[in-house]
Amino acid sequence: MRPAIVSISFDQQAVVKVQIETNVEAILSGIGAEHENTDDAPQAEVYRELRELSADDLKQKFNLYAEAFSHALKLQLSGQEVDWQFKNILVPEVGDIRLSRKSVIEYTAAIPQGAAIAVWSFDQKYGDAVVNFISAGQTEKTTYWLAKGQQSPEYELHKNVIPRSWIDVAVDYSGLGFIHILPKGLDHILFVLGLFLLSRNFRPLLWQVTAFTMAHTITLALSIYGLISVSSLIVEPLIALSIAYVGIENLLTRELKPWRVIIVFIFGLLHGMGFAGVLTELGLPESQFVNALLSFNVGVELGQLSVILLAFLAVFWLRKNQGLYRKLVVIPGSLGISLMGLYWTVERVGYL
Repeated sequence: MRPAIVSISFDQQAVVKVQIETNVEAILSGIGAEHENTDDAPQAEVYRELRELSADDLKQKFNLYAEAFSHALKLQLSGQEVDWQFKNILVPEVGDIRLSRKSVIEYTAAIPQGAAIAVWSFDQKYGDAVVNFISAGQTEKTTYWLAKGQQSPEYELHKNVIPRSWIDVAVDYSGLGFIHILPKGLDHILFVLGLFLLSRNFRPLLWQVTAFTMAHTITLALSIYGLISVSSLIVEPLIALSIAYVGIENLLTRELKPWRVIIVFIFGLLHGMGFAGVLTELGLPESQFVNALLSFNVGVELGQLSVILLAFLAVFWLRKNQGLYRKLVVIPGSLGISLMGLYWTVERVGYL
């Protein structure tokens, strides 16, 4: 379940328009933010049926639901809530049904006379949202990541937009990078744990983490700048396979081999493309593109280091006893990691 991308624009004819880029099939099937994955929801079968509908058929279904959905869109202008009018929904044609469609829903409303302050919130059952405010006659966006049901800060309609400070942007995007490792990046967590388990000494672990960091920084930047583009249908199964490989290698060897760092670097290239998929959906502020990109990467690294620190604290009392550490930690941990990686590989290829 990805966050909705909400764009709120105010024009000079006293009209406000909102566009919500989101997963309409999840909305219509009643799958809310309480489900991290749509496959885990009781309505999963209904959801799959909706994904198979043509664009026109899905559009007709949403047209019947449009008024009800408008009540989830809360925009207050100087304390007065606007009355939304549904305008349109743009639905892509059916593609690979393993991937969610991103439809764009459009509503408009009149701006009350004298309104100067805007505050937005999205019904919490629809989860997180990335909200962009755009004033009339301006191109600079003011962007906020809002958690479930959270209200936006006050936005002044008739004031020239002052770009957010680099510190505010850095804090926001480093936070986003962190939560995409802890707690949301289970596949990346397992990969880092796989590196940790075989490295009883910090120096070889540091080499591996450094190689992984350099690699995913490279592909994250190249992907965001549009220099490379690889389908998630390829990237995601390969990421799962990299997790399985690390777990299996831990079971087959007791010490690090020279080629391990090279393999970790290659796998880091894949993981960087996975992070790029997240950032591409969220968007980056045009005026602070590099700052946001680097800050997101810093957040990812802080998340990875936190995983390593927590793992070390959990098993430090066993690490000096090599035999016991391997028997009680490395073997069961690596077995679980490899099985999970293999399961994800098969699932992401589409056989489950």
